[in-house]
Amino acid sequence: MQGLLQQIAIASGDELVLRQLMVWLTALSAFVLVLGGSVLVMNRINPLRRRIDSLPEGTGQKGDLVRILASLVTPVAAFVLPQDELERNGVMTQLHRAGYRTSFALQVFYLAKTLLIIVLPLLVLVASNWMPDLKSKNVVLYALFASGFGMLLPNMILRRMVERRARALTHGFPDALDLLVVCVESGLGLAAAIQRVADELDVSHPELAFELATVNTEIRVGVQREQALRNLAERTGLEDIRGLVGLLVQTMRFGTGIADTLRVYSEEFRDKRTQKAEEQAAKMGTKLVFPLVLFMFPIFFIVAIGPAVLRVIDAFSGM
Repeated sequence: MQGLLQQIAIASGDELVLRQLMVWLTALSAFVLVLGGSVLVMNRINPLRRRIDSLPEGTGQKGDLVRILASLVTPVAAFVLPQDELERNGVMTQLHRAGYRTSFALQVFYLAKTLLIIVLPLLVLVASNWMPDLKSKNVVLYALFASGFGMLLPNMILRRMVERRARALTHGFPDALDLLVVCVESGLGLAAAIQRVADELDVSHPELAFELATVNTEIRVGVQREQALRNLAERTGLEDIRGLVGLLVQTMRFGTGIADTLRVYSEEFRDKRTQKAEEQAAKMGTKLVFPLVLFMFPIFFIVAIGPAVLRVIDAFSGM
């Protein structure tokens, strides 16, 4: 704290301004503390909240943690969420594709981003106490960089999680497609086949099994099959699943056989995977040029020509 005061004093250069600034900061901190405490207390003693907490749903350690987190995030949601509806929808879509479907996932994401924007610069200011040679303008610059990094870090982590889940869904999609073809050809309906595939893939590919089970649940509660399948394509964001959904919707609309359609799509998907593997294999030769030129060829020339060069140097040095 003393180091922070010294940095502010150096930046301001006026002791009176520093005293006034500290008074205003103290008053603001006390106001925020009292306001936040009162909001939390009012939220906890709310009769509706107590009635919801008394319900048997969400029991257990995980359910209690979820409810506690929701109760803490809800009062500050209006202060951390962006006003742009397009930005909120985009982030919510990314959260859904990453596997976070709770109602307060968006609030937790922006709350984490806000905390990182505030905490990381404070850590830089605290760490500057152990670096006395560091100039004050450099400390401010590093704090700004830390704040920007805290703003970008949640988006980077969310993007990596979306990519990892997309890879998991992509790896499980060929097995799911083959099982779906077998189930439909054996006489099961589309909803029953989807549920059967979800049950079979629950251990090997849990992410894809969860998405298929969600489709079947939506169909059971009254959502149209076409809309449930489109929701699947929107939640996953994969082109392969989007193509399958479009094909199934077109099949159900025109009344053609689903089994024949799935068999044709499965064969086309196998051909597509084979072509993609051949494409990756064809690129291997080009990709090997760079490590060969940078690492293998210099070592080869040293081993092959090095002894001759040493002999030539010795011969000229003896003259």
